[in-house]
Amino acid sequence: MSQRSIISVGATMLVASLALSACGTRGGGSDSSDGGDGDKKVVKIGVIAPLSGDLSALGLGIQHSVELAAKQANESGELDGWTIEVEPKDDTGNKEPGQNAATDLVADEQVAGVVGTLNSSVAEGVQPILDKADVVMVSPANTNPTLTRGPKPEEDPKRTYANYFRTCTTDAVQGPFAARYLYETAKITEVATINDKKTYGQGLSEAFTAEYEKLGGKIVAAETINPDDDKYDAVVSRVKSKKPGAVYYGGEYPQAGPLSQQMKAAGLKVPLMGGDGIFSPEFVKLAGKSSEGDRATSVGAPTNKLESAKKFVSDYEAAGYEDPYEAYGAYSYDAARAIIEALKVSLKDAESPQEARQATIDAMKDVSFDGVTGKVAFDEAVAKAITLASCVSRKKAMGFFRATSASSAGKTPNIWMPTSTIALVMST
Repeated sequence: MSQRSIISVGATMLVASLALSACGTRGGGSDSSDGGDGDKKVVKIGVIAPLSGDLSALGLGIQHSVELAAKQANESGELDGWTIEVEPKDDTGNKEPGQNAATDLVADEQVAGVVGTLNSSVAEGVQPILDKADVVMVSPANTNPTLTRGPKPEEDPKRTYANYFRTCTTDAVQGPFAARYLYETAKITEVATINDKKTYGQGLSEAFTAEYEKLGGKIVAAETINPDDDKYDAVVSRVKSKKPGAVYYGGEYPQAGPLSQQMKAAGLKVPLMGGDGIFSPEFVKLAGKSSEGDRATSVGAPTNKLESAKKFVSDYEAAGYEDPYEAYGAYSYDAARAIIEALKVSLKDAESPQEARQATIDAMKDVSFDGVTGKVAFDEAVAKAITLASCVSRKKAMGFFRATSASSAGKTPNIWMPTSTIALVMST
Protein backbone atom coordinates (compact mmCIF):
# COMPACT_ATOMS: atom_id res chain seq x y z
CA MET A 1 0.00 0.00 0.00
CA SER A 2 1.23 3.43 -0.66
CA GLN A 3 -1.27 5.38 1.33
CA ARG A 4 -0.35 7.27 4.38
CA SER A 5 -2.54 8.37 7.15
CA ILE A 6 -2.11 11.58 8.96
CA ILE A 7 -2.81 12.27 12.53
CA SER A 8 -2.42 15.54 14.24
CA VAL A 9 -1.48 15.01 17.85
CA GLY A 10 -1.33 16.88 21.06
CA ALA A 11 -1.09 15.86 24.60
CA THR A 12 -4.27 14.19 25.75
CA MET A 13 -5.73 12.31 22.82
CA LEU A 14 -2.45 10.81 21.78
CA VAL A 15 -2.22 9.17 25.15
CA ALA A 16 -5.85 8.14 25.03
CA SER A 17 -5.63 6.59 21.62
CA LEU A 18 -2.47 4.61 22.22
CA ALA A 19 -2.32 3.87 25.90
CA LEU A 20 -5.53 1.88 26.03
CA SER A 21 -3.53 -1.26 25.51
CA ALA A 22 -1.19 -0.86 28.46
CA CYS A 23 -1.62 -3.70 30.94
CA GLY A 24 -0.16 -6.78 32.58
CA THR A 25 3.52 -7.57 32.87
CA ARG A 26 6.40 -7.06 30.50
CA GLY A 27 6.59 -10.12 28.34
CA GLY A 28 9.79 -12.02 28.78
CA GLY A 29 10.08 -14.26 25.77
CA SER A 30 7.77 -15.45 23.11
CA ASP A 31 5.39 -17.81 24.88
CA SER A 32 3.88 -18.34 21.47
CA SER A 33 4.00 -22.10 21.30
CA ASP A 34 1.40 -22.43 24.04
CA GLY A 35 3.49 -24.95 25.85
CA GLY A 36 4.58 -26.75 22.71
CA ASP A 37 3.56 -30.10 21.26
CA GLY A 38 6.10 -32.85 20.95
CA ASP A 39 4.34 -34.24 17.87
CA LYS A 40 4.54 -30.96 15.98
CA LYS A 41 7.39 -29.42 14.07
CA VAL A 42 8.48 -25.87 14.86
CA VAL A 43 8.44 -22.94 12.45
CA LYS A 44 9.72 -19.58 13.63
CA ILE A 45 8.77 -16.02 12.80
CA GLY A 46 11.58 -13.63 13.61
CA VAL A 47 11.11 -10.09 14.85
CA ILE A 48 13.71 -7.39 14.24
CA ALA A 49 12.92 -4.22 16.18
CA PRO A 50 14.35 -1.86 18.81
CA LEU A 51 13.65 -3.81 22.00
CA SER A 52 15.95 -1.58 24.04
CA GLY A 53 16.93 2.06 23.86
CA ASP A 54 14.95 5.20 23.06
CA LEU A 55 12.60 3.50 20.60
CA SER A 56 11.87 0.41 22.68
CA ALA A 57 8.28 1.48 23.36
CA LEU A 58 7.52 1.01 19.67
CA GLY A 59 9.68 -2.10 19.32
CA LEU A 60 8.14 -3.96 22.24
CA GLY A 61 4.67 -3.20 20.88
CA ILE A 62 5.75 -4.80 17.61
CA GLN A 63 7.18 -7.88 19.35
CA HIS A 64 4.17 -8.54 21.56
CA SER A 65 1.69 -8.07 18.72
CA VAL A 66 3.53 -10.71 16.68
CA GLU A 67 3.56 -12.98 19.72
CA LEU A 68 -0.20 -12.55 20.06
CA ALA A 69 -0.77 -13.51 16.42
CA ALA A 70 1.41 -16.61 16.81
CA LYS A 71 -0.24 -17.62 20.08
CA GLN A 72 -3.71 -17.41 18.58
CA ALA A 73 -2.69 -19.34 15.47
CA ASN A 74 -1.25 -22.09 17.64
CA GLU A 75 -4.35 -22.26 19.81
CA SER A 76 -6.58 -22.64 16.76
CA GLY A 77 -4.26 -25.14 15.06
CA GLU A 78 -4.00 -23.09 11.87
CA LEU A 79 -0.76 -24.71 10.72
CA ASP A 80 -1.52 -28.41 10.74
CA GLY A 81 1.40 -30.30 12.24
CA TRP A 82 3.35 -27.14 13.03
CA THR A 83 3.85 -24.93 16.08
CA ILE A 84 4.80 -21.28 15.59
CA GLU A 85 7.48 -19.75 17.77
CA VAL A 86 8.53 -16.10 17.78
CA GLU A 87 12.24 -15.26 17.79
CA PRO A 88 12.74 -11.59 18.75
CA LYS A 89 16.01 -9.81 17.98
CA ASP A 90 16.97 -6.36 19.23
CA ASP A 91 18.29 -3.94 16.61
CA THR A 92 18.33 -0.95 19.05
CA GLY A 93 17.11 1.17 16.12
CA ASN A 94 20.50 0.95 14.40
CA LYS A 95 21.65 -0.59 11.14
CA GLU A 96 24.57 -2.76 12.31
CA PRO A 97 22.67 -4.52 15.13
CA GLY A 98 19.84 -5.00 12.64
CA GLN A 99 22.20 -6.69 10.20
CA ASN A 100 23.52 -8.91 12.98
CA ALA A 101 19.97 -9.83 13.92
CA ALA A 102 19.14 -10.73 10.32
CA THR A 103 22.30 -12.85 10.03
CA ASP A 104 21.36 -14.76 13.19
CA LEU A 105 17.83 -15.38 11.97
CA VAL A 106 18.75 -16.68 8.51
CA ALA A 107 21.22 -19.07 10.15
CA ASP A 108 18.32 -20.63 12.06
CA GLU A 109 16.80 -23.25 9.77
CA GLN A 110 13.48 -23.01 11.60
CA VAL A 111 12.97 -19.34 10.63
CA ALA A 112 10.60 -18.94 7.67
CA GLY A 113 9.75 -15.24 7.92
CA VAL A 114 10.55 -12.00 9.69
CA VAL A 115 8.41 -9.11 10.93
CA GLY A 116 10.39 -5.86 11.00
CA THR A 117 12.03 -3.50 10.95
CA LEU A 118 10.81 -0.30 12.59
CA ASN A 119 13.37 2.01 11.01
CA SER A 120 13.74 2.39 7.26
CA SER A 121 17.48 2.96 7.70
CA VAL A 122 17.76 -0.41 9.47
CA ALA A 123 15.69 -2.07 6.76
CA GLU A 124 18.22 -0.97 4.13
CA GLY A 125 20.82 -3.13 5.87
CA VAL A 126 18.52 -6.03 6.62
CA GLN A 127 16.84 -6.41 3.22
CA PRO A 128 19.78 -7.91 1.27
CA ILE A 129 20.62 -10.39 4.05
CA LEU A 130 17.11 -11.79 4.25
CA ASP A 131 16.67 -11.68 0.48
CA LYS A 132 19.82 -13.73 -0.12
CA ALA A 133 18.46 -16.43 2.21
CA ASP A 134 14.95 -16.27 0.66
CA VAL A 135 13.37 -15.20 3.95
CA VAL A 136 10.21 -13.14 3.59
CA MET A 137 10.23 -9.79 5.38
CA VAL A 138 7.08 -7.86 6.25
CA SER A 139 7.51 -4.47 7.87
CA PRO A 140 4.74 -2.85 9.91
CA ALA A 141 6.49 0.51 10.01
CA ASN A 142 9.00 1.18 7.18
CA THR A 143 7.73 4.17 5.23
CA ASN A 144 10.55 5.19 2.92
CA PRO A 145 9.35 4.63 -0.68
CA THR A 146 12.75 3.44 -1.94
CA LEU A 147 12.44 0.18 0.01
CA THR A 148 9.80 -1.07 -2.41
CA ARG A 149 10.29 1.23 -5.39
CA GLY A 150 14.07 1.45 -5.72
CA PRO A 151 16.45 4.42 -5.61
CA LYS A 152 14.31 6.42 -8.07
CA PRO A 153 10.79 5.73 -6.80
CA GLU A 154 9.08 8.32 -8.94
CA GLU A 155 11.11 8.36 -12.14
CA ASP A 156 11.88 4.65 -12.42
CA PRO A 157 10.09 2.48 -9.80
CA LYS A 158 11.72 -0.92 -9.46
CA ARG A 159 11.19 -3.51 -6.77
CA THR A 160 14.70 -4.31 -5.57
CA TYR A 161 13.93 -7.19 -3.20
CA ALA A 162 11.22 -9.72 -4.03
CA ASN A 163 11.09 -10.90 -0.40
CA TYR A 164 10.09 -7.51 1.03
CA PHE A 165 6.54 -6.38 1.88
CA ARG A 166 4.98 -3.86 4.23
CA THR A 167 1.65 -3.38 6.01
CA CYS A 168 1.99 0.39 6.22
CA THR A 169 1.90 3.09 3.62
CA THR A 170 4.83 5.22 2.52
CA ASP A 171 6.14 8.74 2.86
CA ALA A 172 5.26 9.37 -0.77
CA VAL A 173 1.72 9.82 0.53
CA GLN A 174 2.36 10.88 4.12
CA GLY A 175 4.60 13.84 3.33
CA PRO A 176 2.35 15.36 0.65
CA PHE A 177 -0.74 14.80 2.76
CA ALA A 178 0.87 16.70 5.64
CA ALA A 179 1.82 19.48 3.23
CA ARG A 180 -1.74 19.77 1.97
CA TYR A 181 -3.06 19.84 5.52
CA LEU A 182 -0.78 22.67 6.64
CA TYR A 183 -1.22 24.72 3.46
CA GLU A 184 -4.86 24.13 2.57
CA THR A 185 -6.53 23.34 5.90
CA ALA A 186 -4.40 25.11 8.49
CA LYS A 187 -3.74 27.98 6.05
CA ILE A 188 -0.06 28.14 6.98
CA THR A 189 1.93 29.49 4.03
CA GLU A 190 5.45 29.55 5.54
CA VAL A 191 7.02 26.52 7.18
CA ALA A 192 10.46 25.55 8.45
CA THR A 193 11.66 21.96 8.10
CA ILE A 194 14.01 20.06 10.40
CA ASN A 195 15.14 16.46 9.98
CA ASP A 196 17.48 14.05 11.72
CA LYS A 197 19.48 13.15 8.59
CA LYS A 198 18.41 9.50 8.77
CA THR A 199 16.71 7.65 5.91
CA TYR A 200 13.21 7.99 7.33
CA GLY A 201 13.45 11.57 8.51
CA GLN A 202 15.22 12.95 5.48
CA GLY A 203 12.92 11.18 3.03
CA LEU A 204 9.82 12.35 4.86
CA SER A 205 11.04 15.94 4.95
CA GLU A 206 11.87 15.87 1.23
CA ALA A 207 8.43 14.50 0.32
CA PHE A 208 6.76 17.17 2.42
CA THR A 209 8.86 19.96 0.95
CA ALA A 210 8.22 19.01 -2.65
CA GLU A 211 4.45 19.05 -2.22
CA TYR A 212 4.36 22.14 -0.01
CA GLU A 213 6.31 24.21 -2.52
CA LYS A 214 4.21 22.82 -5.35
CA LEU A 215 1.11 24.12 -3.57
CA GLY A 216 2.65 27.58 -3.28
CA GLY A 217 3.98 27.38 0.25
CA LYS A 218 7.39 28.73 1.23
CA ILE A 219 10.07 26.81 3.12
CA VAL A 220 11.70 29.61 5.11
CA ALA A 221 14.36 27.38 6.70
CA ALA A 222 15.65 23.85 6.14
CA GLU A 223 17.67 22.58 9.10
CA THR A 224 19.06 19.29 10.36
CA ILE A 225 19.88 18.00 13.83
CA ASN A 226 22.18 15.33 15.16
CA PRO A 227 19.94 12.57 16.57
CA ASP A 228 22.53 11.92 19.27
CA ASP A 229 22.11 15.44 20.66
CA ASP A 230 19.47 16.58 23.13
CA LYS A 231 19.99 20.34 22.93
CA TYR A 232 18.88 22.17 19.80
CA ASP A 233 19.40 25.82 20.78
CA ALA A 234 21.28 26.83 17.64
CA VAL A 235 18.77 25.23 15.28
CA VAL A 236 15.80 26.65 17.18
CA SER A 237 17.37 30.13 17.13
CA ARG A 238 17.91 30.04 13.37
CA VAL A 239 14.40 28.77 12.71
CA LYS A 240 12.82 31.29 15.08
CA SER A 241 14.45 34.16 13.21
CA LYS A 242 12.61 33.11 10.06
CA LYS A 243 9.18 33.35 11.77
CA PRO A 244 7.55 30.22 10.31
CA GLY A 245 3.90 29.42 10.91
CA ALA A 246 4.79 25.81 11.72
CA VAL A 247 7.77 23.48 11.88
CA TYR A 248 7.72 20.19 10.00
CA TYR A 249 9.99 17.57 11.56
CA GLY A 250 11.33 14.46 9.87
CA GLY A 251 12.40 12.03 12.55
CA GLU A 252 11.28 10.19 15.68
CA TYR A 253 9.88 11.03 19.09
CA PRO A 254 13.10 10.82 21.19
CA GLN A 255 14.29 13.98 19.42
CA ALA A 256 10.93 15.49 18.45
CA GLY A 257 9.69 15.75 22.03
CA PRO A 258 12.64 17.78 23.34
CA LEU A 259 12.70 19.82 20.13
CA SER A 260 9.05 20.79 20.55
CA GLN A 261 9.63 21.69 24.20
CA GLN A 262 12.72 23.75 23.42
CA MET A 263 10.97 25.54 20.56
CA LYS A 264 8.17 26.75 22.81
CA ALA A 265 10.54 27.64 25.64
CA ALA A 266 12.53 29.82 23.24
CA GLY A 267 9.42 31.67 22.15
CA LEU A 268 8.83 29.78 18.91
CA LYS A 269 5.24 29.00 19.81
CA VAL A 270 4.10 27.34 16.60
CA PRO A 271 2.90 23.79 15.95
CA LEU A 272 5.44 21.07 15.33
CA MET A 273 4.19 18.51 12.84
CA GLY A 274 5.90 15.20 12.17
CA GLY A 275 5.40 11.74 10.77
CA ASP A 276 4.34 8.49 12.35
CA GLY A 277 7.71 8.39 14.09
CA ILE A 278 6.37 10.85 16.67
CA PHE A 279 2.92 9.31 17.02
CA SER A 280 3.50 7.91 20.48
CA PRO A 281 2.64 8.76 24.09
CA GLU A 282 6.40 8.98 24.56
CA PHE A 283 6.38 12.16 22.46
CA VAL A 284 3.90 13.74 24.85
CA LYS A 285 5.97 12.68 27.87
CA LEU A 286 9.09 14.27 26.41
CA ALA A 287 7.45 17.45 25.14
CA GLY A 288 5.10 17.98 28.09
CA LYS A 289 2.16 20.34 27.88
CA SER A 290 3.94 22.29 25.18
CA SER A 291 2.93 19.49 22.80
CA GLU A 292 -0.62 20.77 22.81
CA GLY A 293 -1.55 21.53 19.22
CA ASP A 294 1.37 19.60 17.71
CA ARG A 295 0.45 17.26 14.88
CA ALA A 296 1.62 13.91 13.56
CA THR A 297 0.89 11.56 10.71
CA SER A 298 0.25 7.89 11.31
CA VAL A 299 0.25 4.72 9.24
CA GLY A 300 -3.53 4.59 9.63
CA ALA A 301 -6.37 5.55 11.88
CA PRO A 302 -5.64 5.16 15.60
CA THR A 303 -6.10 1.51 16.47
CA ASN A 304 -8.66 2.18 19.17
CA LYS A 305 -10.84 4.00 16.62
CA LEU A 306 -11.01 1.11 14.17
CA GLU A 307 -14.04 -1.14 14.40
CA SER A 308 -11.92 -3.92 12.92
CA ALA A 309 -9.40 -3.59 15.77
CA LYS A 310 -11.74 -4.03 18.75
CA LYS A 311 -10.95 -7.73 19.17
CA PHE A 312 -7.22 -7.11 18.78
CA VAL A 313 -7.27 -4.46 21.52
CA SER A 314 -9.26 -6.73 23.81
CA ASP A 315 -7.07 -9.76 23.12
CA TYR A 316 -3.87 -7.74 23.61
CA GLU A 317 -5.06 -6.51 26.98
CA ALA A 318 -6.14 -10.00 28.00
CA ALA A 319 -2.71 -11.37 27.10
CA GLY A 320 -1.20 -9.35 29.94
CA TYR A 321 1.52 -7.37 28.20
CA GLU A 322 2.76 -4.44 30.23
CA ASP A 323 3.95 -2.65 27.12
CA PRO A 324 1.21 -1.07 24.98
CA TYR A 325 0.84 -2.10 21.34
CA GLU A 326 1.72 1.49 20.46
CA ALA A 327 1.55 2.95 16.95
CA TYR A 328 2.55 -0.21 15.05
CA GLY A 329 1.00 -3.03 17.07
CA ALA A 330 -1.99 -3.55 14.81
CA TYR A 331 0.20 -3.40 11.70
CA SER A 332 2.62 -5.88 13.29
CA TYR A 333 -0.21 -8.25 14.08
CA ASP A 334 -1.36 -8.02 10.45
CA ALA A 335 2.23 -8.52 9.24
CA ALA A 336 2.49 -11.71 11.30
CA ARG A 337 -0.92 -12.83 10.07
CA ALA A 338 0.20 -12.29 6.46
CA ILE A 339 3.22 -14.55 7.03
CA ILE A 340 1.03 -17.17 8.73
CA GLU A 341 -1.39 -17.13 5.79
CA ALA A 342 1.52 -17.70 3.41
CA LEU A 343 2.86 -20.51 5.62
CA LYS A 344 -0.46 -22.33 5.30
CA VAL A 345 0.49 -22.82 1.66
CA SER A 346 4.27 -23.13 1.80
CA LEU A 347 4.47 -25.65 4.64
CA LYS A 348 1.98 -28.14 3.21
CA ASP A 349 4.59 -30.29 1.51
CA ALA A 350 7.71 -28.97 3.20
CA GLU A 351 9.96 -31.01 5.43
CA SER A 352 11.47 -27.96 7.08
CA PRO A 353 10.89 -24.20 7.35
CA GLN A 354 14.12 -23.59 5.46
CA GLU A 355 12.81 -25.67 2.57
CA ALA A 356 9.64 -23.56 2.56
CA ARG A 357 11.30 -20.14 2.49
CA GLN A 358 11.00 -19.40 -1.24
CA ALA A 359 7.52 -20.90 -1.36
CA THR A 360 6.50 -18.54 1.46
CA ILE A 361 7.63 -15.55 -0.58
CA ASP A 362 5.76 -16.90 -3.61
CA ALA A 363 2.59 -17.42 -1.57
CA MET A 364 2.48 -13.80 -0.40
CA LYS A 365 1.05 -12.63 -3.72
CA ASP A 366 -2.17 -14.51 -2.97
CA VAL A 367 -2.48 -13.48 0.68
CA SER A 368 -5.77 -11.69 1.32
CA PHE A 369 -7.69 -11.34 4.58
CA ASP A 370 -9.63 -8.92 6.74
CA GLY A 371 -7.02 -7.70 9.17
CA VAL A 372 -6.97 -5.58 12.28
CA THR A 373 -6.18 -2.52 10.15
CA GLY A 374 -8.67 -3.37 7.41
CA LYS A 375 -8.39 -5.41 4.23
CA VAL A 376 -4.87 -6.78 3.80
CA ALA A 377 -3.68 -7.87 0.36
CA PHE A 378 -0.56 -7.41 -1.73
CA ASP A 379 -0.80 -6.07 -5.26
CA GLU A 380 0.89 -3.84 -7.80
CA ALA A 381 -1.25 -0.74 -7.29
CA VAL A 382 -0.37 2.30 -5.26
CA ALA A 383 -3.26 4.13 -3.62
CA LYS A 384 -2.93 7.88 -3.67
CA ALA A 385 -6.18 9.73 -3.16
CA ILE A 386 -7.05 11.06 0.31
CA THR A 387 -10.23 13.03 0.99
CA LEU A 388 -11.73 14.81 4.00
CA ALA A 389 -14.65 12.88 5.47
CA SER A 390 -15.89 14.30 8.76
CA CYS A 391 -15.18 16.10 12.01
CA VAL A 392 -15.64 14.81 15.52
CA SER A 393 -15.53 16.32 18.99
CA ARG A 394 -12.99 19.03 19.73
CA LYS A 395 -11.57 17.14 22.67
CA LYS A 396 -10.79 14.12 20.54
CA ALA A 397 -9.98 15.41 17.11
CA MET A 398 -10.47 18.23 14.68
CA GLY A 399 -11.02 15.99 11.71
CA PHE A 400 -10.89 12.56 10.20
CA PHE A 401 -9.65 11.78 6.74
CA ARG A 402 -10.37 8.68 4.75
CA ALA A 403 -8.34 7.39 1.87
CA THR A 404 -9.98 6.34 -1.38
CA SER A 405 -8.23 4.14 -3.88
CA ALA A 406 -6.69 5.52 -7.01
CA SER A 407 -4.49 3.46 -9.26
CA SER A 408 -1.12 4.67 -10.39
CA ALA A 409 1.51 3.35 -12.66
CA GLY A 410 3.57 2.03 -9.79
CA LYS A 411 4.70 -1.57 -9.98
CA THR A 412 5.46 -2.19 -6.35
CA PRO A 413 3.57 -4.74 -4.28
CA ASN A 414 2.12 -2.93 -1.31
CA ILE A 415 -0.46 -3.54 1.35
CA TRP A 416 -3.86 -1.92 0.86
CA MET A 417 -5.40 -0.29 3.92
CA PRO A 418 -8.23 2.20 3.54
CA THR A 419 -8.26 4.61 6.44
CA SER A 420 -6.30 7.76 7.11
CA THR A 421 -6.88 10.28 9.89
CA ILE A 422 -5.80 13.62 11.14
CA ALA A 423 -6.64 14.70 14.64
CA LEU A 424 -5.78 17.69 16.78
CA VAL A 425 -5.41 16.90 20.43
CA MET A 426 -5.83 19.22 23.35
CA SER A 427 -4.27 18.96 26.78
CA THR A 428 -6.68 18.96 29.71
